[in-house]
Amino acid sequence: MKTGHWQAIIFDFDGVVVESGDIKTEAFGNLYRTHGETVMTAVMQYHRANGGMSRYQKFHYFQEYLLDRPPLTPDEEQQLDRRFSELVVEAVIASETVPGAAELIRKEAARIPLFIASGTPEAELNTIVARRGLASYFTGVCGSPTPKQTLIGNILSGHNLPPERVLMIGDALIDYQSARLNNIAFLGRVRPGDKNPFPADVDIVPDLRDL
Repeated sequence: MKTGHWQAIIFDFDGVVVESGDIKTEAFGNLYRTHGETVMTAVMQYHRANGGMSRYQKFHYFQEYLLDRPPLTPDEEQQLDRRFSELVVEAVIASETVPGAAELIRKEAARIPLFIASGTPEAELNTIVARRGLASYFTGVCGSPTPKQTLIGNILSGHNLPPERVLMIGDALIDYQSARLNNIAFLGRVRPGDKNPFPADVDIVPDLRDL
């Protein structure tokens, strides 16, 4: 799938621009390590199965369904968020770029507006994008707590983009579902060796080198 047809491209971030998926899986495991091996394993499995979901939603799920505790308070959520950020931010900034991503971003940014729609908290995401030297290439960098479906809708309406001329590149089922709900095209990135999470009719690539 070549990119010349599109008037805008929306990128997920983790696993599409940077190879940070394993970093966040390990961080979730470390965050819940004190609750024992069973909980830690379940946390990591849930995260892998729900890529692209806001970490806040995962915190609340773990609290209710894995720890069987009362709902998180705002203070408890902030503490988890702060500890998670301490585990991941510098590692994500230093992580490898997905092959072909930097070249594609530089090429297309000279032609069309580019956006990021990610489950990462927006302030943290902007810090990472800026520290990696990518901020100037993106018209918008959008993250949680706004759901991804809404982020995409806001990008389309805020920039008067026709859905049929917009492409999203993502690596998680929620990316595909959010693209479909907004009637935009979707391309899945599946890292070599990883399980394909997408329906059989979805176009996938192992990296972004051939776009």
